[in-house]
Amino acid sequence: MMTITLRIALILVSVGTLFLMMRRIRQSKMQIESAVFWIVLALVLVVFSLFPAVADFAAHCLGIYSTANFLFLFAIFVLIVKVFYMTIHISQLEMKIRELVQQMALDEKKAQEDKARIQEIMAQEEPK
Repeated sequence: MMTITLRIALILVSVGTLFLMMRRIRQSKMQIESAVFWIVLALVLVVFSLFPAVADFAAHCLGIYSTANFLFLFAIFVLIVKVFYMTIHISQLEMKIRELVQQMALDEKKAQEDKARIQEIMAQEEPK
């Protein structure tokens, strides 16, 4: 059972985390997908701190004897999922960067060829 002091501390920290995340999201103009993840995570922390019986019930349903073990398992799972989605996003960004660099190289080569062709035409048209 959780002491009242610990419960109050958890409530304050989780609500503070929610407000901090909301403030940071507004300031940095995050993408909606990332913002939703952090808001949901902060809300889950608030629910677990306001209603510890929810975590107890979830632990019991999953067959986990200790609620603390459930909370650690939950946190690890959430972080692994977040890292997985961040890896996918980074991979997509790397592909876009590679495509942009290749396109820039092709554009630069074409510009050089056009410049050389123009110089060649200008040299042919010069009066002798």
